[in-house]
Amino acid sequence: MTALTPPAESLRDLNDEPVSVETDAGPLRVHGIIPAGLAGTLLRNGPNPVNPAPDAHWFTGDGMLHAIRFHEGGVWYRNRWTRTQELARHRAGSVNKGDFVPATPDAESNGTANTHIVWHGGRLMALEEAHLPIEIDPLSLATRGSIDFAGAISGPFTAHPKIDPDTGEMLFFGYGNPERLSAGMTYGTLNASGEATRFEHFTAPFASMVHDFMFTATQVILPVMPLTASQTRAMQGGPAYAWEPGRESRIGIWPRAQGTTEVEWWQGPSCFVFHAMNSWEDNGVVYADVMRFPVAPLFPDIDGNPPSTLDGARLHRWTFNPATPGRTFTEQLLCDIPGEFPRIDDRFASKAYRHCWFAGHRTNDGETEMFSRIVHLDMRTGQQDIYELPAGYLTSEPVFVPRSATAAEGDGWIMVVVYCGLFGLSEVLILDAQDLARGPLATIELPVRVPNGFHGNWLPADCYAATADAIWG
Repeated sequence: MTALTPPAESLRDLNDEPVSVETDAGPLRVHGIIPAGLAGTLLRNGPNPVNPAPDAHWFTGDGMLHAIRFHEGGVWYRNRWTRTQELARHRAGSVNKGDFVPATPDAESNGTANTHIVWHGGRLMALEEAHLPIEIDPLSLATRGSIDFAGAISGPFTAHPKIDPDTGEMLFFGYGNPERLSAGMTYGTLNASGEATRFEHFTAPFASMVHDFMFTATQVILPVMPLTASQTRAMQGGPAYAWEPGRESRIGIWPRAQGTTEVEWWQGPSCFVFHAMNSWEDNGVVYADVMRFPVAPLFPDIDGNPPSTLDGARLHRWTFNPATPGRTFTEQLLCDIPGEFPRIDDRFASKAYRHCWFAGHRTNDGETEMFSRIVHLDMRTGQQDIYELPAGYLTSEPVFVPRSATAAEGDGWIMVVVYCGLFGLSEVLILDAQDLARGPLATIELPVRVPNGFHGNWLPADCYAATADAIWG
């Protein structure tokens, strides 16, 4: 990578533009050395609208998957739109809607599948939070269709399900179910084989956008914060989702064994969280580390005023101590570096952990450079390890890849897709997960630009069959 002077326009604005083609390419040009024996696929999901409205919200674009496959020392690339009913309508001339209003799932829409890509129970699933998962072929990226797990579940399914590393159980929830913009919610579980074992309805204290949640060995933690939803407000021409700071945050905690009939609602300061880092429990006290905004970004207030300008979320710890009167949780700032897209070594989900990473922002001459650094925190020592991207580069979510299935926590690599603003192209960086400041061990040139997106995962090669389609070229 070479330090470059970025274009005058915002890097994020430049990289919001959709790409118009599906590409197969490889072997790709690599600078540096790919770690020996690395075999699998880095998958990324994000919005790539076919026919966007001029005022389309970033969240509403048609889902496109990007796969960077490592095979016998070489690297190949493939991208595909997820073939949803929404994509078919947009290709036929319908425009992507402007506002972010998750639709009630019905026979005519299976969503955009544009937020996350997760492997579980022998299936690769493209996810967004308003519809059922959509199964994807892990090699071709072909769309296989929506999954309702033998009719056991219905309605919205979170883009951030959690997988217990000890049992293989997947936990999930949905909001606005069965009526959109309502306080109705669902909670469910799938066993390690991908079979539904629980699905139940409950009601939150108020209707809200709930993007992520947390879990421990015995508990589920669900944040309901004052980014409120209102069907009445929307029908009167106001925003369907709006920031309402007069409300407190409410956090539901219930035992995994008993389910939502035993939920307790804790209260705390008004704030907003898109993404959680991790959570665990110790002697009856529950801890949750989250990327906390003081005000919800990207959405207007209840009067329709534009979103507040913020420099990013900051990592905080929420503590839920049953000895605290009134079920009030406390919070503590853990890191003052602003950013988003937090990740851990997923083998330590729901456990006390040491290593974590996120995409960070930096300040330069009073200006915030969004997603300009990759941050590693050692939660035991407090040490910060940062890779500063050159000027003109923009990072996405860092994904941790363990060196082996039995490696120590945090022993492995960080893989991240970055955007080079001057050339309008993207690269994949491989960094030592505990020595980011050293810089990339390898940089892989991608044949096309990868637009700003959301989340991704590493899929080890043993998850998919070794067929002739294991590489492209």
